[in-house]
Amino acid sequence: MNRIATLAFGFALLAASAPAAAVQTFHATYDVYRGGHNLGVATLEVVPSGDRWRVDLVMDGKGLIGLAGLNAQQSTVFDEVNGTYRPLSQSTLRKMLFTRRQTTGVYDWTSQRATWTGDVKKTRQAPVPLQPGDMSGLLINLAVIRDAQPGQTLQYRYVDSGRARLQRYTVATDPETMSVGELQYSALRVDRVQSGDEQTSIWVAEGVPTPIRILQRENGEDTYDLRLIEYKGA
Repeated sequence: MNRIATLAFGFALLAASAPAAAVQTFHATYDVYRGGHNLGVATLEVVPSGDRWRVDLVMDGKGLIGLAGLNAQQSTVFDEVNGTYRPLSQSTLRKMLFTRRQTTGVYDWTSQRATWTGDVKKTRQAPVPLQPGDMSGLLINLAVIRDAQPGQTLQYRYVDSGRARLQRYTVATDPETMSVGELQYSALRVDRVQSGDEQTSIWVAEGVPTPIRILQRENGEDTYDLRLIEYKGA
């Protein structure tokens, strides 16, 4: 379930970068599929939090599917510094049939380290040194929407859940037509490039502050497929 953070989202390698857009508030609703079956709904939103911002992802499974594990909440509180999204705190809650797991992370930019507490693996309990531009998975999603341009390569440093690693994304040259209700959007597909059997793809459309679709696959099979139903902007 950690991977929902990277639906999962540094620094960007841009061939020609435009000025970074300011944070936009929105509330988006998705249907969640796996193997063509509807598992439930998810919401993704950005809201003001005092002089800061908060991005939330909530996944809510239906019936037995929900009891089996499609119930999760993740939030990152962040601010915007010189056009970059800087995480300040992060929390994740996962609920299954007989278990409840919760973790909390703090990004201390004064000491330049991030730490996690709660239900964290022993191998991920040590502080993670921070570098300028580091982001949580949810913030990388927002950065991909902001940065995607046809044919470009994006690179971010993911610091989340007690680990750090570089993530590279390639943006398609040509857009695809995608439907959201009665509306159609011209969306660019952005694929995360990595070794192994995991794959994450995000479709973004100009002027839409949230992904049109987020697809995660593992070993050639869908893990989660989030398809936008509707969104409301500021």
